[in-house]
This record gives sequence, C-alpha cells and structure tokens, in this order.
Amino acid sequence: MSLTEFSENYAPVDFMLVAQHWPLFLLGLRNTLILLAGPLALSCLFAVPLALIRANRVPIANRIIFAYTYLFRGTPLLVQLYLLYYGAAQFSLIRDTFLWTILREAWWCAFISFTLCSTAYITEILRGAIETVPKGEIEAANACGMSPSTRMRRIILPNAFRRALPAFSNEVIFTLHSTVLASTVTIIDILGAARLFNNKYYLAFDGFIVAALLYMALVYTINRGFKFWEGKWHRHLSRERTT
Repeated sequence: MSLTEFSENYAPVDFMLVAQHWPLFLLGLRNTLILLAGPLALSCLFAVPLALIRANRVPIANRIIFAYTYLFRGTPLLVQLYLLYYGAAQFSLIRDTFLWTILREAWWCAFISFTLCSTAYITEILRGAIETVPKGEIEAANACGMSPSTRMRRIILPNAFRRALPAFSNEVIFTLHSTVLASTVTIIDILGAARLFNNKYYLAFDGFIVAALLYMALVYTINRGFKFWEGKWHRHLSRERTT
C-alpha cells in the first residue's frame, strides 16, 4: 500500500492532500500572525498612557477612557468588525475622505477592530496592575527623593508589568482566537484557509483539523514564551523563597 493510498483511505486526515496545499495554509498562518502581532503591539503602545490616566483618575479624560473601554469590552468583537466593515460605507462623510481608502479594505477593518478591542482590554489590565502596586514601594521611592516621572519609570510601571503578565498572556491567546473573525470578511487566515480547502474538495473536517493543530501549536508557543518571560521577570521571587 502506498503512502498516498493510506492517506486517502485510512488516515483520519488526508495529509498528502494537505501537504500539496501547504502554500494556502502558510498564507493563512502568515495573515493570522500579522493580525495577532500588529494589533497587540499597537495596543500595548496605546494602553500604557490610557491606563495611567485611568489609575490616576485624571478628570474628564478618565471618564472618556472608561466609556471607551466599556464600549469595546461590552460588545462582541464580531459586531464591532461588522459595524466598521459594513457600516462605514453608509456615511458619505467617510466615503468622500481619505478614510475610505482604508476602511473599504477588509484587511484594515479587521486590523483596526482588533487594535481597538485589544487596547480596551489591555488598558484595564494595566490599570488594575498599577493600582495594586504596594504603597510601601511608592513611599520608599518618595523617601529616596525620586521625581514622579522617575518613580513611574523605575518603580510603578515595572512592578505593574510583572503583575499584569499572567493576565496579558491570556489576552494574547484571546486575541489569537479572535483572529478567526477575519475570515468572515473575506480575509484568508488559518480558518479561512481551512474553509477554502474543505470547499474545494467537498471535505467535512480535514481542513478544520489542520487549523485546530496550527492554533494549538501557536498557543503552546505563546504559553512557553510567557513562561520563560515570567521566569525572567519573577526570578527575584524564587530567590526570596529559597532564602
């Protein structure tokens, strides 16, 4: 029996057929990684100042940011994506400006939606972490004569980042799973590649099994990366336990 016959007739997944279409799944994997890494990088950049405003209860700005985070955390990401992708075209104010060159593309609608939603979640994660920094460390920094900016840079933010790391790892995995919504607006991500593969050969689940394996591999890699990161950042805690 040849390997091709075994793959077609006995294997749970026709792996030979999947191997022939590796460029399709590679394209889906590439698009998924871009839609994961790009929005997360921008979200982290935006979330730090927003979280500082929330944690310090800056008048007016705090209420505006709270409304923003509540809106994007309180509505499904799919609804947000559909409103941007299908709803933007309804307004002549958008169609007649340079914004239409961006919002008419499914890619940019997905990228913007993922960025806005992730920013809302990461802002609240960091806000909570900043507020739980021990008061004693802040008082010690004041006693050493640190300026507010130095105290924020050397004491508060590093401490908050360490505390937020477990929750942030969950947000990364959540964002990875959310990228499947890109396939609903014609983007070929991992799930989109699986659907095209199944539809082409009238298969029920082969492409979805491959997609599931790819997502599991990505989640495993993310988990291992954060475990290593936590080990680096929390090394001083393990030393304290051994003393």
